[in-house]
Amino acid sequence: MTQETAPLPQILAIGSVLWDVIGRANHSMRVGSDVPGRITRLPGGVAMNIAMTLTRFGETPAVLTAVGRDAEGEELLAAARSLGINTDFVYHSADLPTDRYMAVEGANGLIAAIADAHSLEAAGDKILRPLRDGRLGSASTPYNGTIALDGNLTRSLLEEISADPLFAAADLRVAPASPGKAERLLPLLNHAHATLYVNLEEAGLLCHREFDSAETAARTLCERGAARALVTDGGNLAADATADTVHTATPPQVLVTRVTGAGDTFMAAHMVQELRKSPRPDALTAALKAAALYVSGETAQ
Repeated sequence: MTQETAPLPQILAIGSVLWDVIGRANHSMRVGSDVPGRITRLPGGVAMNIAMTLTRFGETPAVLTAVGRDAEGEELLAAARSLGINTDFVYHSADLPTDRYMAVEGANGLIAAIADAHSLEAAGDKILRPLRDGRLGSASTPYNGTIALDGNLTRSLLEEISADPLFAAADLRVAPASPGKAERLLPLLNHAHATLYVNLEEAGLLCHREFDSAETAARTLCERGAARALVTDGGNLAADATADTVHTATPPQVLVTRVTGAGDTFMAAHMVQELRKSPRPDALTAALKAAALYVSGETAQ
C-alpha cells in the first residue's frame, strides 16, 4: 500500500510569526498618557496576520518563519494550527526566543509600537530551506504558487531573494512590516514578478519624496521599476497601478477601533480575490471593504 503525498500548499506567508501584545484605550492619547484600557496577547506578525486572514477566506496557507523552542513558541504554533495554518515548514531554533511585538493604540490611532523580530533576523535564510530541499521546491523545480513576503526579513536576505531563482516562478506579493522597514524592500522594487503593497508613507520612503495621493504614489513606484504597486492611505483613496493602468477606489467609512494588522488584512484579502480571478477593480474594492471591517472590529469574510 503506497502512502499518498500531501499536496503542496498553494500560498506561503514568509516572515514574522510572533505574539502581538496590544494595549488599547478608548481615549485619545499622546506621549506620556496614562489611561485605562485593555491589554491583549494574540498571534501576530505580518506573515501570521496574512495567513490568519487567508484562512478566514477558506485558504490553507503555510508559514515559513523562525520560532523558538520555548513555551511561547509551542503555544504560538498550536494557535496557528488551530486556525488552519500549516506550520510543517517552520524553522525551530533552540537558541533563539520566540519574537514579540508590542503596541499602544488610542482612539486617535497607533501611538507607539516596538517590533522585536530579532530571532527571525538571526535565523536568516534557514527559514527558506523548504524552498531549496525539495519539500516545497528546488533549484530545478522552483515553487510556483503565491508567496506573501514581509519586510521583517533583513535587507541582505531580501537582496538574496530578489535574485534567487528559487523565487523566479512564484507570484510574489511583498509588504513592509512598518514604515521604519520600508526601504528594506528596495532590492525587490524591480523584481519582474513582485507586487508591492505599501501605504502612502511607505511609498514616499521608497521613492524618497512625499506624496499627496495614493494614485500618484502608485504611478511613481511603477515608473521607478515596480511591476505593480498597491498603495493605501487610511480612509482615503487607494490605488492599484501597473506601468499601463491604474485603478482607484475609496474605502468604506467606518468607526476605527483597531489599526494593528489592517494593512495585512488588506493584502491577504486582495490576494484571495486575485486567486479567485476577480477583475482588478473588484479585487481592490473587496480588499478595502475587508480592511474596513477589520478596523471597525468586525471580522472580514
